[in-house]
Amino acid sequence: MGRGVKAAVIGGVFAVMVGGAGYGGYNIVTALSGGGSGTAAETRSGPPSGDEVGETTEAFFAAWEKGQAARAASYTNNQQAAEPLLTAFGADAHLTDVRITPGTASGATVPYTVKATVAYEGKSKPIRYRSELTVVRGVTTGRALVDWQPSVVHPELTKGDTLVTEESASPPIEAVDRDGAVLTEEKYPSLGPVLDTLRAKYGAKAGGTPGIELVIRHADGTADTPLLTLAEGRPGKLPTTLDAGVQAAAERAVRRYAQSSLVALKPSTGEVLAVANHREDAFNAAFEGRVAPGSTMKIITAAMLIDHGVTSMNGPAPCPDTAVWQSQTFKNLTGMEPDGNATLADSFLRSCNTAFVKLIDEEPLTDASLTAEAQERFGLGRDDWKTGITSFDGSVPAVSGPDRAAGAIGQGQVQMNPLNMASVTATAITGTFRQPYLVPPELDGRALATAEGLPAGTAAQLKQMMRLTATQGTAARAMSGLGGDIGAKTGSAEVEGNAASDSWFTGFRGDLAAAAMAQQGGHGGDAAGPIVAAVLRAGG
Repeated sequence: MGRGVKAAVIGGVFAVMVGGAGYGGYNIVTALSGGGSGTAAETRSGPPSGDEVGETTEAFFAAWEKGQAARAASYTNNQQAAEPLLTAFGADAHLTDVRITPGTASGATVPYTVKATVAYEGKSKPIRYRSELTVVRGVTTGRALVDWQPSVVHPELTKGDTLVTEESASPPIEAVDRDGAVLTEEKYPSLGPVLDTLRAKYGAKAGGTPGIELVIRHADGTADTPLLTLAEGRPGKLPTTLDAGVQAAAERAVRRYAQSSLVALKPSTGEVLAVANHREDAFNAAFEGRVAPGSTMKIITAAMLIDHGVTSMNGPAPCPDTAVWQSQTFKNLTGMEPDGNATLADSFLRSCNTAFVKLIDEEPLTDASLTAEAQERFGLGRDDWKTGITSFDGSVPAVSGPDRAAGAIGQGQVQMNPLNMASVTATAITGTFRQPYLVPPELDGRALATAEGLPAGTAAQLKQMMRLTATQGTAARAMSGLGGDIGAKTGSAEVEGNAASDSWFTGFRGDLAAAAMAQQGGHGGDAAGPIVAAVLRAGG
């Protein structure tokens, strides 16, 4: 009798512990059977064994397949975070008939395949994907637990994301270029994030009807990421200012250099003709980047010097070896010969840093002069551009000390992206600031930003100095072979911690302006220059 009661008690304990925690059951059974070191209260340490990895993943997968979110979450090391997402898998994403097939474990990491059916409002479709998890030792419990990450549920999920199946938040769109050609991510890979943004913002205005989709809903409020379409919506046609031919050239050009971005636009209107990025992520650095533009900034600095009467294109701008500004020494590129008789045009086309640093100390310039020039003449840094998608319109803060001098040559606290510098070039050669835009403002009644623009004499001098730079200066090699009315400005921006400078280049050919940046691409003419030249050649 005593033996029977003991067996019943052991069986009861085993049943309860397996139901709540697989490893706990294993530990008690081991202790009562005389294995291990002998007590039920023992807490294990060290990496999980192969058996523990197998038992934990089997229990976790079984509960997940059955839609038992709380139970599945109990096999993780963050039950509070895991349970809502596992609950949403069934309740919000409407995933049923779940089958999870584990692969061969590599240590404590287990790959697996998830097969399920998405079923919503009478429509269903299968889905299949792969992911992986890692089993770790619980810090306080000593149990073998799934190391919780959102990617356990789906490999594209990150912190705060969830899965939802519902009628699309925005109807699909058929984005078309300025001549009606359809723009797709398959043909123009750089436009993927742009098209997603256009759909989220303008889907309801384009006249389409929504479909039904399984999507990732992001915690940061960005556009949903579609994973599976259950029912196609009817796309609405969305006009853009893009030019399919220029866009194709831009796509080809940026592929030549990693981490590069480009924007091309029409100076006479501000219409964006191309936006391209070659990056590992989906960030639209061409429109949203915030980095130092290097010597391309000298276009704005030269305009400030001319507008304030400090010098002119043919006026003095000596180029010494070094220039000291409030205890900081500025130098030129290695190998640049000093020229005490240089004009502003000479120092501009050679990109002499010291000439510009010395001139910003002249009366009547102040700490705020460069900021005012950027904002009032070039329309930058006022956070009021409405391009049709998310964009950053530059930053040229009023600063004192060494950063004032650094800002004059595109370093310090100045931040730009290729969209900004393409616009700077357009303003410089036309004298008129026309806010860049990718979606016609008539579509949603947007009021575009305005600025004073440049005096005709200043614009004429800037354009001529850019012509000289493209034919005789630092941009000549990249622009070689281009016909017509051409001009350019090179730049290289030093970034702390990087072995090479960021390469910058902006230029024009006729009524086409383009600017590009290639991270750690070296001098302006080395990487960004060929990118811009290729687009000007194709579209000019």
